[in-house]
Amino acid sequence: MKTPYDWAPSILPVQMLRIGQLVILSVPGEFTTMAGRRLRDAVKSFLISLDSKEFGNNLHVVIAGLTNTYSQYITTFEEYEVQRYEGASTLYGPHTLTAYIQEFKKLATALVSGQTLPSGPQPPDLLDKQISLLAPVVVDSTPLGVDFGDVKADVPPKSTFRRGQQVNATFWSGCPRNDLMTEGSFAVVETLRGGKWVPVYDDDDFSVKFKWSRQVKLSPESQATVEWRIPESAVAGVYRLRHYGASKSLFGAITSFSGASSAFVVV
Repeated sequence: MKTPYDWAPSILPVQMLRIGQLVILSVPGEFTTMAGRRLRDAVKSFLISLDSKEFGNNLHVVIAGLTNTYSQYITTFEEYEVQRYEGASTLYGPHTLTAYIQEFKKLATALVSGQTLPSGPQPPDLLDKQISLLAPVVVDSTPLGVDFGDVKADVPPKSTFRRGQQVNATFWSGCPRNDLMTEGSFAVVETLRGGKWVPVYDDDDFSVKFKWSRQVKLSPESQATVEWRIPESAVAGVYRLRHYGASKSLFGAITSFSGASSAFVVV
């Protein structure tokens, strides 16, 4: 299968790392139990045969699977012949394990001798060929007189909540795909300390939920709701909910924004 590009990698990276008597074999796939044992034992025996003084019986060889890329399963010759799930998912034929043992012996030789090996061919960069069935964000907008981050449905004024209750606030927002907030959060709970708002919970906490929606499917207007189920461990005090997001203009410019709810008390 090669349309629109290879469905499976034809160039695979392998690594061997050593920390004292620990040797890590980095493999780009899933080894079955027996295939892993055979690879591990073959490499251990080979290293000891190369330098029995450097590598004794306390040498510990482990396999780190799914490393750097993914090439499905690696089975033994016998498992491949049966063609059950793992054998049928071994992409490169019945001698795949033998090929890995061969390559790791090359790495082992270089490791012991201090030899520098060529890096070999580089895998192709397929980023510009990726296909997505998800429609791109066209544009975000808000009603007239409303800014991104403005509150659409606020916390009740001067409200008080107890632990275990839920607090909600809804904001005018943009599509979350404009900025995935990889180093941040869409939803934050802040508390007032010494006259300053300090974040105490965000959307990686189980107590905080971020929900985004469009009320009309093809509308450029959207809303984001921040929900906070007040945990039993919450400290009594003054809090508010904050939403961070980004909007996309008609010409493609991405602009960050934020908005905050009214303050409320937790007792």
